[in-house]
Amino acid sequence: MKTMILKPIETVGKYLMLMGRTFSRPERMRVYFKQYVNEMAQLGVNSIGIVLLISFFIGAVITIQIKLNIESAWMPRWVVGYTTREIMLLEFSSSIMCLILSGKVGSNIASEIGTMRVTQQIDALEIMGINSASYLIMPKIAGLMTMIPFLVTFSIVAGIIGGFCTCWFGGVMNAADFELGLQYWFQEWFIWCSFIKSLFFAFIISSVSAYFGYTVEGGSIAVGKASTDSVVMSSVLILFSDLVLTQLLMG
Repeated sequence: MKTMILKPIETVGKYLMLMGRTFSRPERMRVYFKQYVNEMAQLGVNSIGIVLLISFFIGAVITIQIKLNIESAWMPRWVVGYTTREIMLLEFSSSIMCLILSGKVGSNIASEIGTMRVTQQIDALEIMGINSASYLIMPKIAGLMTMIPFLVTFSIVAGIIGGFCTCWFGGVMNAADFELGLQYWFQEWFIWCSFIKSLFFAFIISSVSAYFGYTVEGGSIAVGKASTDSVVMSSVLILFSDLVLTQLLMG
């Protein structure tokens, strides 16, 4: 029982110590900037495809489901477009999309750093006098946090286009009514809420995944377990922080 209580506390302590090393001043800014650009491409640009694909079809499905389930003579027809917009803005494109990215991006970060740990590449960096935590982790955190607002924007746009396509080509409803719902009572603050939440989620994904990869002990099997653990822990923390941030930003 005592071990079960102390282990989470020890994990949090190690995570905070690692983050302290991560955000120390870089030795050579040119090298860090090059790594930062590479991470933006690897973690952000390479994720655009899956973000657009998933968001497009989710937007289409949301439109169909809302149209079928709230259709009523007492309900204005533009409600479908309004509800689709609110779901994409407030929850899917920020929270659910980051949960999906935690599986793609988080596992990638954990396995990459974990492989470097078990192959002793991190030890080699330490021997050369390089702060391996800062060199490996900080560009990933900065790169993902830089790209996540763009991914959220792409997700929102793709979801709305998916809803439009179901109206135009699927004949679910009149596209003009859908467009009216999109424009009804638009609040710019909702977009900023999505960006703010996504920045927190991006930090969680990158830092937690990097921690599990950096602290791997063992061989290739341990790397696989660390990758799985990072996805699970990132997802739990995203859901918890989503609850807290939604209450703070929307309350």
